[in-house]
Amino acid sequence: MSQVQVSEKDVQEISNSHSNLASSSDDIGISKSAHTISSKKEEIASLESPPKSEEVSSRKLDKVEKVTEVNGEDEEETHEYISGYKILVVMTATTLTTFLVLLDTTIVATAIPRITSHFHSLPDVGWYGSAYLITNCSLQPLSGKLYTYFRTKTVFLSFFFLFEFGSLLCGTAVSSDMLIVGRAVAGMGSAGLMNGAITILTHSVLIEKRPVYLGFMISTAQLALAVGPLIGGTLTQYASWRWCFYINLPCGFFVSLLLLSINIPEHLHPTALTLTPLQRIQHLDLLGFFLFAPAAIQFLLALELGGTTHPWSSSHIIGLFVGSFFNFLLFLYREYRAGDEAMIPLSLVRNTVVWTCCCTNFLFMAGMLTLSYYLPIYFQGVRGVQPTMSGVYTLPGILSQMLFAIVSGFAVQKIGYYLPFSIVGGCFTAIGYGLISIYTPSTPASKWIGYQILGGIGRGLSMQMVIIAIQNNLTGTKIVIAQTLVIFFQYLGGALCLTFASIIFAVKLKSGLRVYAPTVDPQLVIEAGATAYRNVIPKDQVMNVVTAYNLAINHCFYLAAGLAAGVMLFVWGMGWKKIEGRSDGKNVKAGQEGGAEV
Repeated sequence: MSQVQVSEKDVQEISNSHSNLASSSDDIGISKSAHTISSKKEEIASLESPPKSEEVSSRKLDKVEKVTEVNGEDEEETHEYISGYKILVVMTATTLTTFLVLLDTTIVATAIPRITSHFHSLPDVGWYGSAYLITNCSLQPLSGKLYTYFRTKTVFLSFFFLFEFGSLLCGTAVSSDMLIVGRAVAGMGSAGLMNGAITILTHSVLIEKRPVYLGFMISTAQLALAVGPLIGGTLTQYASWRWCFYINLPCGFFVSLLLLSINIPEHLHPTALTLTPLQRIQHLDLLGFFLFAPAAIQFLLALELGGTTHPWSSSHIIGLFVGSFFNFLLFLYREYRAGDEAMIPLSLVRNTVVWTCCCTNFLFMAGMLTLSYYLPIYFQGVRGVQPTMSGVYTLPGILSQMLFAIVSGFAVQKIGYYLPFSIVGGCFTAIGYGLISIYTPSTPASKWIGYQILGGIGRGLSMQMVIIAIQNNLTGTKIVIAQTLVIFFQYLGGALCLTFASIIFAVKLKSGLRVYAPTVDPQLVIEAGATAYRNVIPKDQVMNVVTAYNLAINHCFYLAAGLAAGVMLFVWGMGWKKIEGRSDGKNVKAGQEGGAEV
């Protein structure tokens, strides 16, 4: 707009010049001045309407200018999006990837008894899950930097190769130690897959269309939490526990073929393409990573070992927490000194939308994982259902979540606002979890199905809105870093609250047994597990133990309900802001996602 104003000044000057020349009756001067006026008018016309050779991209350039007006930046970088069959290819690849990542966290649960029998490795049970989680969380922030400075497809396929290689190590393991190493390698690979899938989708789809695609991708991936134990149990029973890991190999090969068949739109850091590979590596803030990784590993190890291998008051656990704290302080100091070049820029963390989205996702995922972990235990331990059927009984919540995630995506695309769905979804989730927490051994099917559906509706309405908020309030490479933070807090919330839930369960089960079945050894019930404790206690004490079991699980559901209610404290910070890039031409941002940075 400023350019057009300057051109109008020029026209005014030329008009004045023309008047002066006309009064002097200088025909040659008049001719020259008239020619100049004509040239200036052509220049103005060229500014107001692009030449025909650029007619195809004129709409995109118009949207770039609107982004510049909104964000106050001077960059006019355009961004291409894909369409047609390529959208289907990207959606298939990203959805299958996120499904595999979440499947890998749950499929092992039902295979662990066979694995421990095969390797005689009962003391290593905890490591089969924690090795995966620890390496995943430790590499999350670095993955965001990698996607910022290196090509998306290259980074994504590299992480996928690590994930596949780890799965191969697990499937071919000849010892428990080899299996643990394989799980750690698979965790390293998975660290960049969830963020990578969202990044690929972000670069490929217009922002106003993303709620629908993100809703479908994330909700389909969540299905893995329910069917993971079912698939794992089936493979273990009818094939081998090794197929719980081998299943990733053909799926991974298929995903790789899909992504190699198309070009993924890129949006790297503005200086990335001008740097050599070595210079790009120097921009990754590896010093920050080498301070963050030990802090995360020590903290997660303390959570894993505390109360099981070592008492919480032992020097081992206290030492891990203290070491994690001081390493984290050093990491914060390093990030402060590094400024905007930090692995996690503190200026980004101070952004209200970013930190409220992180807190929202922390509480949301912590509550959801707590519920998804203990709901099957309720059906197995309290209702006496077999493990495979317990997965089926959790489908009402998962299927309603999938349906309403897609519905909310279309609704956000239609009205242009995401915050109402986060608020309404948070309310539904908290109410649903609260009702689930009053389950009893005799709760009728209409209620245990209906309450799950209510919680599923809430999750479906709100689950993808944190990503939409990040993408709508940030631009450029900051989106990838912020998404990495949100996903890191997602895993951290799960790790912390599952630990808290396990402590609550053990404490409440022991206290409940002292009240309802004082003659039964609590340790015997805990070690037997949800499906087998009925076989190791006297028959006349079964219902008393079931009552104690139900009480303990209800307290875990209280935790999930409290976490869901806590979401409402932070969700308001996501901002009442219309999605930019809507097809009605208002508040347009599409066509140049991420060209200018906030």
